[in-house]
Amino acid sequence: MKITSFQASLAAAVLLAATWLAAPVSAQTQTQPAAPARPVAAPAPVAAQPAPAAPTVAAQPSAIAAPAPSTTAPALVRPAAAAPSATEAAVAPASDTGGTAKAGIVPAMKELSPWVMFMSADIIVKAVMIGLAFASLVTWTVFIAKSIELSVASAKLRSALKKVAEVRSLAEAQMALGSKEGILPSFLTAALREARMSAGLSSDTGIKERAASSFAEIVRAEQRRIRIGMGFLATIGSTSPFVGLFGTVWGIMNSFIGISKSQTTNLAVVAPGIAEALLATAIGLVAAIPAVIIYNHFSRVTKSYLELVSRASGAAARLLSRDLDRSHGSAHSRAAE
Repeated sequence: MKITSFQASLAAAVLLAATWLAAPVSAQTQTQPAAPARPVAAPAPVAAQPAPAAPTVAAQPSAIAAPAPSTTAPALVRPAAAAPSATEAAVAPASDTGGTAKAGIVPAMKELSPWVMFMSADIIVKAVMIGLAFASLVTWTVFIAKSIELSVASAKLRSALKKVAEVRSLAEAQMALGSKEGILPSFLTAALREARMSAGLSSDTGIKERAASSFAEIVRAEQRRIRIGMGFLATIGSTSPFVGLFGTVWGIMNSFIGISKSQTTNLAVVAPGIAEALLATAIGLVAAIPAVIIYNHFSRVTKSYLELVSRASGAAARLLSRDLDRSHGSAHSRAAE
């Protein structure tokens, strides 16, 4: 009787111990799937295994009840440990794919320097750029040449006017100037030629009118000479922006054709063609803006030089008038004698 009660007590103790050991494991199994956001739903059915284990422990209290906790715990822990590896394996290819995509985009990019854009442009756009560059070269060549020419001509004419400021006749003026060439010696030569060809004529007014006509022809010839190159500046300044715009329109048209063929609007594909087209407009403005500024500058400088030419014409006309009056005065004095 005592042995039977002892066995019953031992079986009850073993059942309580098995129930106490199985309770924490089932609690862990119920709380673990809810904590992470990872898709670990497999351990849920395993948590129900301790319940049917209770009758087995009750039937064989000493042999089977003890191993139950040890076999159940690894089965519950392993899926939780294996889940991150599966999730990381699913995420890793995405990052590798992104890196591969970035690596594919970077080599497609190219340096957008002016020389690279020029070399990559269409043949029509290249021709426009070369023409505008040549026009810019012509502009600066005219600027340097006309600056030297106008400065030298103005300096020579001012020096000649100072030399003839105190002379009394055309002959003295020619002696003062010597054999130098210039606009004022041309006026003096024309006045002397008209006075010699009109010798014996009594009308001084006719001589002066004919001399003034010769002076006007010399002034017009000097105006044409001094304005050589100004027409190039005016043409370049007025047409270069439109020529550059033509190159831009042509380049953008080709860019849109390339976009339609590639069927993409990616900036790395669209930007180079548009940049090449806009480079033509930039070169057109680089050629046009200096041409307009230089043309306006030379207009002012030429106007001041032509005023000096008018002063030289007036000085020659006054010397001619003095010679005519002096010749008539000497004729009257001889007639009086």
